[in-house]
Amino acid sequence: MNQHNRPKKIVERSYLNREFMESTDARSIRILSEYYHPMQVFRKRQVHDTIVFFGSARAKSPRDLRKLGIHEGDGIQHKLSKYYVEACRLSYRLTKWSKALPAGSRQFLVISGGGGGIMEAANRGAYLARGKSIGLNISLPFEQTPNKYITHSLSFDFNYFFMRKYWFTYLAKALIIFPGGFGTVDELFELLTLKQTHKMEKPLPIVIYGSEYWKDLINFDKFIEWETISKEDMEYVHFSDNVDDAFDYLTKHITELYLKPGKGA
Repeated sequence: MNQHNRPKKIVERSYLNREFMESTDARSIRILSEYYHPMQVFRKRQVHDTIVFFGSARAKSPRDLRKLGIHEGDGIQHKLSKYYVEACRLSYRLTKWSKALPAGSRQFLVISGGGGGIMEAANRGAYLARGKSIGLNISLPFEQTPNKYITHSLSFDFNYFFMRKYWFTYLAKALIIFPGGFGTVDELFELLTLKQTHKMEKPLPIVIYGSEYWKDLINFDKFIEWETISKEDMEYVHFSDNVDDAFDYLTKHITELYLKPGKGA
């Protein structure tokens, strides 16, 4: 065949080359994509303010416990299930409250880690309130999958924990921490560190929900007693044990900090 008549070989563009995009050399591009893609979506969907829910992926709904044959009084699983129910109720009430704000007001969307347990409960509450909610899922070896209650257009799948944390933090106007494991504790202390070091200047009311769990796990008073933190570092931290108290605390502070004329960033 005449070389001039040979079909031209189509060379794949680098940004479409999956082997390259998944290589070590393209890591910086992948990191940037986890910054720019959510930013584009949030801008398009006019998402500016969020209420963050953190907590254990292992908490199950009462219905799921019954399916597993775990009955009332079977200990820890039922305690965690109670927190699932309360996270769902709190998310429902916060979503209803946000939707009822006057036209033109800021809207506060519930955002979770996108998986099961407390994350699912948070998205579920917003869904039952007929509101939008966000899920920032993380790819893990055991394949955490996004829960079915996330608003489809606001569901993300992250590879990098630190980029996922960035998007939790950047839009957050309030935070609720339910009982959880290493990941939940990591997220709580990172946010407390950002506040303490003034890397995060905006006010951020924080509800630590479930004092039976948290005060058994972490003796916050000892930080102050040993003078490794000051009392002011705990200024925006509030321990709560029921939905009414958490709802009242959060809505009062969000209103004071972000909804009064001239307030909020």
